[in-house]
Amino acid sequence: MKILALIFMLSGFFFTLVAALGVLRFPDFYTRLHASGKGDTLGIGLSIFGLALYHGFSLISLKLLFIVIFIFLANPIGTHAICRAAYRSGLRPWMRKEE
Repeated sequence: MKILALIFMLSGFFFTLVAALGVLRFPDFYTRLHASGKGDTLGIGLSIFGLALYHGFSLISLKLLFIVIFIFLANPIGTHAICRAAYRSGLRPWMRKEE
């Protein structure tokens, strides 16, 4: 069980790292927010799920699973709200210039 927990935590770290690289590399606000929203949700969810597996069946793991559920519900909603507010305030998506 400890090996499985370690695999989940390392894969969560990988997705969080890829999301951070996406934030640094992508050209505009919307693509950066997409990278952070998707990658962080999955990365943090996998890491916390790995911690729940590490602790075994206990009250701590139940609380950690509730946190994972909350993150999977709240993070996409927050990302959508931020994108919608940016678009309504006039921030237009990046377009490649015609050559």
